[in-house]
Amino acid sequence: MAGLILKEDIAAVRDASRIEEIVGERVALRPAGVDSLKGLCPFHDERTPSFHVRPSQGFWHCFGCGEGGDVISFVQKVDSLSFTEAVEALALKAGITLRYEAAGSGTLRREEPGRRQRLLDAHRVAEEFYQAQLTSPDAHLGRQFLGRRGFDEAMCRHFGIGYSPASWDALTRHLRSKGFTDQEIETAGLATRGNRGLYDRFRGRLMWPIRDITGATVGFGARRLNDEDKESPKYLNTPETPIYHKSQVLYGLDLAKKEITQGRRVVIVEGYTDVMAAHAAGVGCAVATCGTAFGEEHVKIVRRLLGDTADSAAGVVLSNGKTHGGEVIFTFDGDAAGQKAALRAFDMDQNFAAQTFVAVEPHGMDPCELRMAQGERAVVELVNSRTPLFEFVIRSVLRQLDLRTAEGRVKALRAAAPVVARIRDRALQREYTRSLAGWIGMDISEVSRAVRSSGTSRPASNGRGAAPEAPAPMPARRGPEDPVSKIERQALEALVQYPMYVVGSGFEELGGEAFSVPSYRAVHDAIRAAGGLDAFLKLFRQAEEHFGKGEKKAVQAATRAFVDDVRELMIPEVAAVLMELAVAPLPQDREDQLRAYCRGAMGAMVRLDVTRRLADANANLQRLSEDDPQYTQAFRELMRLEEVRRRFTERAQ
Repeated sequence: MAGLILKEDIAAVRDASRIEEIVGERVALRPAGVDSLKGLCPFHDERTPSFHVRPSQGFWHCFGCGEGGDVISFVQKVDSLSFTEAVEALALKAGITLRYEAAGSGTLRREEPGRRQRLLDAHRVAEEFYQAQLTSPDAHLGRQFLGRRGFDEAMCRHFGIGYSPASWDALTRHLRSKGFTDQEIETAGLATRGNRGLYDRFRGRLMWPIRDITGATVGFGARRLNDEDKESPKYLNTPETPIYHKSQVLYGLDLAKKEITQGRRVVIVEGYTDVMAAHAAGVGCAVATCGTAFGEEHVKIVRRLLGDTADSAAGVVLSNGKTHGGEVIFTFDGDAAGQKAALRAFDMDQNFAAQTFVAVEPHGMDPCELRMAQGERAVVELVNSRTPLFEFVIRSVLRQLDLRTAEGRVKALRAAAPVVARIRDRALQREYTRSLAGWIGMDISEVSRAVRSSGTSRPASNGRGAAPEAPAPMPARRGPEDPVSKIERQALEALVQYPMYVVGSGFEELGGEAFSVPSYRAVHDAIRAAGGLDAFLKLFRQAEEHFGKGEKKAVQAATRAFVDDVRELMIPEVAAVLMELAVAPLPQDREDQLRAYCRGAMGAMVRLDVTRRLADANANLQRLSEDDPQYTQAFRELMRLEEVRRRFTERAQ
């Protein structure tokens, strides 16, 4: 069993892992002020972004669900990893070798990584093995398959395509030679156990590595090459494993995520070769599901990359042909199966704020077939000829009926009205009601009545095609905020985010009783327990020895370490408040004015506290007679507080 990772190695991993890059692999982040980024939270469904990241400090926090932490906790939560596994994953990405302390021995040793990393390593070795086999004589059918579809060697390397030998245990033997156990090979889904032991799951097939959003291979998609073999499935995927969940993976996403984020467009195709054909044609935002229908988990992934936020103008097509708010484009076959898939996508559309479209080739060709028949330009034109999903679904229903007869038109109304009624955006529903009336040639009032009677009781829309969400639990400071609470919050935000700026600005004057909000008092007390600003300055001097005097990185490293030390002293509920304070956007968005703002915020807190203490001191003095032995001491305290107030009042002027 592995010992504890050395604390200094954990710190090195944290410092080397740029939080904006790690989070940016999962969430489309956009500027939100000085040193602040925001996007849609990956941990709960939301329409407007409440997830904030502070790159210089290395912290994140969601103001919607209350989750927050550093880069390690983000990887832990988003990938469902233990702390050790998250550190190991980030260390591998950063090229850092971790050292472990053997429990009870005090000696250092390099341990084998955790189980997740072992499974990822097994897939990496398997991918390399399959790629090498693609050039073997046995793989000639696979090379012919790829060549007939116009995929050259460079394209195959780009997607990591390989070949699994027809042997029963070629991969298993190779993995064993690399130090992997039978249990690890079986758990990874690379082999299956039978009566005679372990045998390869994939044999005699073309292999597509399925990668997660970070580019790590977590599974494989395999195509049968012998079409005469009717006993085995044409396509075979990795089974569900600890690292592979088909409902949470989109093929090609690791290669498409940058274009999806920048262009705010995603094209969803049906197969691996369709993804390859689209990318070869220049449609680099194409992805595909892995042996399952496009579902809710896929929606969440796509929405975060699109930055798909509630917007009343979402779906409006601009003069340049792009759609405001982003586009989700499904490509389906024109047959019955394609129409069925479109109906499933119709249900998923209700979860998008962006406009959803369908792109169907008139002759039923998929993107791969279209590229083979008409060239790459035809694939681009197919995507650009997209039809709004609602229109496609309604027209698909109407095509099944004869609208030349009265009976056909009535049947069409009865069949299409429920589809229109399911459109949650009321404005869009009214527009499609008018369109339906025109398509079937019936009076709009009659069509409107049919749509209303077909509708079920649905909540009102909160945006294009979006139903309102159940309110998420809000942090303590949300809602109406009284002036005193606001001053307390702003002072702590300034201290936690820019402790260097508030050194000497009066924090030392504050006791725990200065804060009326219990959670803020708890944060203050933890800061005091960690050593206050003196502890920060000590960390800063240590950072300067590493980065050099005057280096901005020294301030950032000291700030991160200071907040980490404070957080370690807190219970989880208070730590969440600390993270909120650490990433909250400040009212001042000019970097050259941040120091003045932070000192002003702390000064306001000190003046508020001194004013309260002066009132208490005055009241205490009035209760004492001049002959009381405590009178002189009370009077001196009153004078001291007056001097403090004068000093801080002059600073504010």
